[in-house]
Amino acid sequence: MEDRNTPINFTDYAVAGTGKRTIAKNFMANVFLWMFAALAISTFTAFLFASNKSLIGLLINSTATGLNMLGWIVTFAPLAFVLTMSFAFNRLSATALVLFFIAYAAVTGISLSFILLIYTTSSVIGCFAAASLMFGIMAVMGYTTDKDLTSFGRILTMGLIGIVIASLINMFLGSDRMGYIISIVGVAVFTGLTAYDVQKLKRIGEGIEFEGTAASDTKKLAIMGALNLYLDFINLFLMLLRLFGGRRD
Repeated sequence: MEDRNTPINFTDYAVAGTGKRTIAKNFMANVFLWMFAALAISTFTAFLFASNKSLIGLLINSTATGLNMLGWIVTFAPLAFVLTMSFAFNRLSATALVLFFIAYAAVTGISLSFILLIYTTSSVIGCFAAASLMFGIMAVMGYTTDKDLTSFGRILTMGLIGIVIASLINMFLGSDRMGYIISIVGVAVFTGLTAYDVQKLKRIGEGIEFEGTAASDTKKLAIMGALNLYLDFINLFLMLLRLFGGRRD
């Protein structure tokens, strides 16, 4: 599971209020543009490696089943990128953050290429379409609702922490039943987090002009917002795939 529990503090940038809808819309448009760009990059690199035996062979042991050293590095590299972008957010320039984000999307795509070797193409496409529909519905709900989702978000964050802990435990137990339960809870959590994160980002957009945020900082906020939504979508997709994906023979 992709690590989505990043220590990004958007609170200082979020300002409640109305009258800044145009600014919020422009900000959200940039957030989704970066998110879709990251998904396109990840999709391209995933299919590139999955369809090329020479490339995927760089990550898999030639004499035994399993990952080699480079394969394990690629598997855990996305987490390193997320942590770097989160903890070094204030120190990184907008350009550097963009480069990190693009590299993250590419490496994540490579790490996801393994699932294309495990699950059938039809089930991957089906789960991707289902994740897209669920994500889109919840994004619209999060953007349009007048209900404050802050307390809801705290509960979901606690659920996310529980998923991470349970997933780590199940790495040693190897229980299919526990993995199934984790996936069901994960679908609910990441579906809810999508609405919560979109509302949070909308409020950030409404507060940008009020705070006098510089253009470079606005771009950085859009990148980190895109990262949050990207993680919501990817994890939702992976949870659905684990529940409904058909494995290759």
